[in-house]
Parts: sequence; C-alpha cells; structure tokens
Amino acid sequence: MAEETFSSQTKSELCKDRISHSCCALAEAYGILLFCNTFLNREIRIITTSQAFAQRLPRLFRRAFSVRFDQAPQDLTAGGKYIFLITDREKLSAVLSAYGYPEDAILSHHVNYAVLEENCCRAAFFRGAFLAGGAILNPTRQFHLEFTTSHYHVAREIQPLMSELGISARTVVRNANYVNYFKKGEAIADFLTTIGAPLSAMEILNAIEEKNLRNKVNRRSNCDMANLDKAVAAAQEQIGAIHRLRRSGVLDTLPDTLRETARLRELYPELTLSQLAQQAGISKSCLNHRLRKLQELGGNDRSER
Repeated sequence: MAEETFSSQTKSELCKDRISHSCCALAEAYGILLFCNTFLNREIRIITTSQAFAQRLPRLFRRAFSVRFDQAPQDLTAGGKYIFLITDREKLSAVLSAYGYPEDAILSHHVNYAVLEENCCRAAFFRGAFLAGGAILNPTRQFHLEFTTSHYHVAREIQPLMSELGISARTVVRNANYVNYFKKGEAIADFLTTIGAPLSAMEILNAIEEKNLRNKVNRRSNCDMANLDKAVAAAQEQIGAIHRLRRSGVLDTLPDTLRETARLRELYPELTLSQLAQQAGISKSCLNHRLRKLQELGGNDRSER
C-alpha cells in the first residue's frame, strides 16, 4: 500500500465506528475542531480529502451540537477536497458554549479536560484529532503516526492524555504548526486499537513481525558468514601446516590416520569441520584432534627451520 492509501484506509476504518453517546460525539468533534483548519469564534472551516470522514462529519455535528454546516459538499463521492464551513453566529455560539468558550472572547485554545473525563470520550477525542489532523505512514516502510495542530497549548496539553495511553510522543514545529508524533510500532498499534481501527493496528503488528523475522534472518546470515570466515581461515592454516610437512618429508612418516586426514583436508578445503568429519567417517572431535596434531607438527617443522 502507498502511504496515502494506508492513512486514508485507517480514517475510513475509524469512520465505520457508530456515533452513539452524545458525550463521545462531543469529544470526537472537539478533537476535530482543535486539529482542523480553522476554529475561531467567527468561523469554523474543516477541509478533508477523506470521503468517509466527509460523510461522517454532518452526522457527527448534528449529534454533538444539533447544527448543520452552512456550507458543505453536495457530492460526497466526487473526490478531491471536501470543505465544510460554519459562519452563522448562533451555530458558532452553540459549538463554543459546548466547550466552555466565552462567546465574544478571542479564542486561545486549551484542552478542556472536563470534556474528556471518561475513557470512551478520550478515545473519541483522539479519533477526531486523527481524522482532522492525523497521518500515518505505510508500516512496511516506517512506523510513524502524527497529529498536526496550529494551537501551541493544545499540542502540549494532549501529552498527558497520550501518556495515559502509554504513548511517549515528541513535538516539533513544522510550517508554523505543532506536530505531535511517535514512532514505536507497538504503541501505534495499541493507539489505533483504542481509537477504533483494529484492522489497521493488525497491519502494524504484521509489519512488526515481518521486520523482526527479517532482522533475525539477517543476524543469522551474518553469523553464518562469520563462522564461514573462521572455518576458511582455519582450513588455510591446516593446509599450510600440511604443505610444510610435505616439503620437509615428515608427512610420509606419519601414521596412516594422519596422512589420510591431511589428504582429505587438501582435497576438500571448503568443507567445515563437521562436513569433513562426515566425509572421513569419524567424529568431529576425532577429526579436530588429528588436524590439531598436523598443525602442531607443521608448526614445529616451521619453527625448526
């Protein structure tokens, strides 16, 4: 899947969650408003490219505030950007009062924790935040989930809420916006399950398992290569000792077992100790003892020269 496809698929899955309790509808709408394009006392503007989110928004706002958007897309299957707008003063007042905002004050957004007292409401809040300002990368490439808001205090004040979910998020400034993000695959999977996207969470877990398996194979391959290098180096030393014994005439004076071991080692320089022992029809320890003896004799021959 492409990154955009995985992110939009996750949002589509989240939008399948039924809008039930009014408190959760209010919390989800709160997450949307704090992470949407514009949330002022004179205008609310929400822009999305998610068809599923665009279809959910009108129902959610009717449930949460009993209001309709002043401007909304007529065709929710057209694709592209869907723009939702509220400018009517009475409707804005209904939304603002639901979260304890003074109607005529200049808005300085903070998180009203009273709206998020229940666990279900906190999950709904983060669902809304992700739908409006969230993005997630393709887990086969990288584990990364983020929320983007234009409100400094909101970015800071959702940190304790995320900590309650076991998530340690970081915050960066990007294009004058504040981005909360986290990169641990298990934390992302748990978060998606909590906010209502278990299928996307399962894809994250599958990606984690695949990466762990790939790393395990790579480690084993690296270990095998290291062992092979050691075996090659050992074989070269053994063959070097055998050559020295032959040049000195000592090899012909050795017992048949040692001469046969020397012959096999020269004939099969690429074999490991276990493979060579199988070829010789003896145990690995016995073969190792004979090769050590040849190296010992070959070394003594070299030191004497």
